[in-house]
Amino acid sequence: MKAEFVEAIPIIEQLNEHGHEAYFVGGSVRDLLLNRKIGDIDIATSAKPDEIQKIFPKTIDVGVQHGTVIVLHNGKPYEVTTFRTEGEYEEYRRPKYVRFVSSLQEDLKRRDFTINALAMDKNGRILDYVNGMEDLENRMIRTVGDPYERFSEDALRMLRALRFVSQLSFRLEEKTLQAITVWHKLLQNISIERITAEFEKLLAGASANDAIQLLTLTNVYQHMPGLKQKKEQLHKLLSYPMHNLCEREEYWTVLLFVLETDDGESFMRNWKLPRRVIKKVCRHLELLNCLFEKDWTAFLLYKTGLEDALQLERIRQVLQKEKNEEAIQKLQKSYEQLPIHSRKELAVTGNDILNIVPKKPGKWVEEYLTLVEQQVVNGLIENNSGKIKEWLKNCNQKLGESC
Repeated sequence: MKAEFVEAIPIIEQLNEHGHEAYFVGGSVRDLLLNRKIGDIDIATSAKPDEIQKIFPKTIDVGVQHGTVIVLHNGKPYEVTTFRTEGEYEEYRRPKYVRFVSSLQEDLKRRDFTINALAMDKNGRILDYVNGMEDLENRMIRTVGDPYERFSEDALRMLRALRFVSQLSFRLEEKTLQAITVWHKLLQNISIERITAEFEKLLAGASANDAIQLLTLTNVYQHMPGLKQKKEQLHKLLSYPMHNLCEREEYWTVLLFVLETDDGESFMRNWKLPRRVIKKVCRHLELLNCLFEKDWTAFLLYKTGLEDALQLERIRQVLQKEKNEEAIQKLQKSYEQLPIHSRKELAVTGNDILNIVPKKPGKWVEEYLTLVEQQVVNGLIENNSGKIKEWLKNCNQKLGESC
């Protein structure tokens, strides 16, 4: 058993000592069996929320009405949830009520997909009541029970199914696929924030192109901001190696570039993206055209910064349908070898320039500083106060011309 589970075993043991059943459940069990990186460890138990809070000295109430308590163990948070079944769903996204039960089997049967409805005891024994192990072996995404019922309960499950296709490189079971094709319109009842969260995970998956193809096949894309009229462009996206990207800004930049969106900022606002992400993607799009025309220059690399430069290089390679790790490493080395990495490192300041150039303060000081930065970064002047001042004194040509 992996260390992440071993660290959480004392929680299960304490629940057992007080007469309650407790098991590891959900995505962590699935990922353990697939030998994937383990995320959050979730525990399901027969103990009621108030009983959980009495057993453990450090807890956080995050959803007692739904049976969930955060237990802090060795400084780490673990979600501990009472076995439950769910009442009728409202607005295609949440149950009107939950009912606590004493049966693990009942609890697992309320879950979305068979591969997420597996449980494991503290000894590593797998409990499977829905043939989830078989679907794992066959690399299949299948709902627990009737897919039409599961998707009508919570419409976001349709997008989650496609996200798992992307992340796990699994395929959709035929009846599950048919149900998504029938019920896709229910996604209009889901908040943009929930759709965005699933879509970003989908884009970042190893098999994102397979999932994007399913987005158009099932018409799910029609209920995502700004995509309803972009079916042809989404198909173009299939030809790009999206799996070579790393950060969320990179995925959005490639998406916007391929979609040929006129107003990228408004497009991203409709997805409720953070302002910092929108700002960075807009900047990436501006710089892309420059990079397609010429290679990195020392000053462009300096002004862009290493983090953004590496992102842009990965984006450029994806859009040019190539992968050149050597170019990434070369870019990083070039940045490290720059004489300065910010204006703070420049050997002169605006006040120094005012003392040298007999002019009143104004915008020209900023322009002179930029000119000095260019000379230093391009290796034409050493970053030395005396040498820069001497160069400024001897520079008699107009601002913006070579000195």
